[in-house]
Amino acid sequence: MTADAPGRAPRVLIADDQTLIRTGFRLILTARGIEVAGEAADGAEAVTAVRELKPDVVLMDIRMPVMDGLEATRRILADAPGCRVLMLTTFDLDRYVYTALSLGASGFLLKDVTPEHLAAAVRLVGTGDALLAPQITRRLVERYAAEAGRTPVPVPEGLAALTPREREVLTLMGRGLSNGELAAELTLSEATVKSHVARIFAKLGLRDRAQAVVLAYETGLVTPGDSRAGARRGTE
Repeated sequence: MTADAPGRAPRVLIADDQTLIRTGFRLILTARGIEVAGEAADGAEAVTAVRELKPDVVLMDIRMPVMDGLEATRRILADAPGCRVLMLTTFDLDRYVYTALSLGASGFLLKDVTPEHLAAAVRLVGTGDALLAPQITRRLVERYAAEAGRTPVPVPEGLAALTPREREVLTLMGRGLSNGELAAELTLSEATVKSHVARIFAKLGLRDRAQAVVLAYETGLVTPGDSRAGARRGTE
């Protein structure tokens, strides 16, 4: 369902209980060549609309009546794993966004996002990538993963199956490094890094980098305050 065909813009569903927000986002996206497949005023409507309209990306408000965006995200990703969800929030440090990333949302946007950033984010997520604004996302995950860390988090069985290099790559992803930065840090080609990342996702059942960052914190591979630099270099 993801919009991975070259040149094809993703089809979008806008889920927000504020009519003005939905109308504004629709105008912004359509003016930039992105099709808006439909709108939903609450989470329940969003779940139904995804089943009927099969969008590539859902712009999902967190706080909505009838069914909130978190439950709607959980149901949508269970029913339509190829769909991507971008959370909409008013606050960059929002515990609900952290929960949404854990559920499999591909990133989040503040509602005062610029038109250009909104369109670019939708296109990026539509390709199957995750939207991670490094500074904001890292602060968010550090803050709430530290709180979640008070309750033991089951370690995925696949973590033991990772090679030393794959664990190192996962750790560096958790610290916010992009593929290009990973390649420079580990003295590898970007193609090799992409192969490592793909194997990590497959072994751990992860959708994208957003879930990888959350997992790295929750399992202790990365702890709040870890810097991006200074990672121990491993071996191939």
